[in-house]
Amino acid sequence: MTEKQLAKQREKEERQAEKLRKEIERTEGMMVFERKFADRGLLCGIDEVGRGPLSGPVVAAAVILPTDHKILYLNDSKKLSEKKREQLYDVIMHEAIAVGVGMAPPARIDEINILQATYEAMLEAISHLSVKPDLLLNDAVTIPGAPVPQIAIVGGDAKSVSIAAASIVAKVTRDRMMGEYEEMFPGYKFAKNKGYGTAEHIAALKELGPCPIHRKSFIGHFVEI
Repeated sequence: MTEKQLAKQREKEERQAEKLRKEIERTEGMMVFERKFADRGLLCGIDEVGRGPLSGPVVAAAVILPTDHKILYLNDSKKLSEKKREQLYDVIMHEAIAVGVGMAPPARIDEINILQATYEAMLEAISHLSVKPDLLLNDAVTIPGAPVPQIAIVGGDAKSVSIAAASIVAKVTRDRMMGEYEEMFPGYKFAKNKGYGTAEHIAALKELGPCPIHRKSFIGHFVEI
């Protein structure tokens, strides 16, 4: 290897080291709430995905991370690429002390409204944890009837590694479901739009009419129910 090549290699390694240092620093910054409430016992991050779409379920996840975890790149799932979310999903499922997932289907959303359905999905996610947490760290909401104490953190999926992990698990779970729904109900491009009201989705809805996973309470502006 020439001197020039060696110099380029060193520069590349230095850039990678600096990038890693910054990511470690960023992740440390997302441990503020975990450190603040460390004396409370097991902390569980709670988040949901799918409150806004025209179709599909709302999905919630509950994640308890070990206090000494070394997972990097945790963030609000919306700020991550699909590839990175999938990678982190596998890491979280392997490293977490416990993970619970809950969901409310479209019919339930229509019956009780999206907010109440979201609460139900969150409570279900908590109930599916194999270990009971001592404190919930929720993204923005306070869950009525939660079985353990809770703290709502506005924008929590970008401020807490526990909530970010829950955001990723919920997002990947729901996205995979929407991919399966596309095979069951072709034409709406659910794998692409995830049930959100894109122009392409709305056009398909008007042409094909609603399918069983459309939320009737969400699509009245586009088709007759």
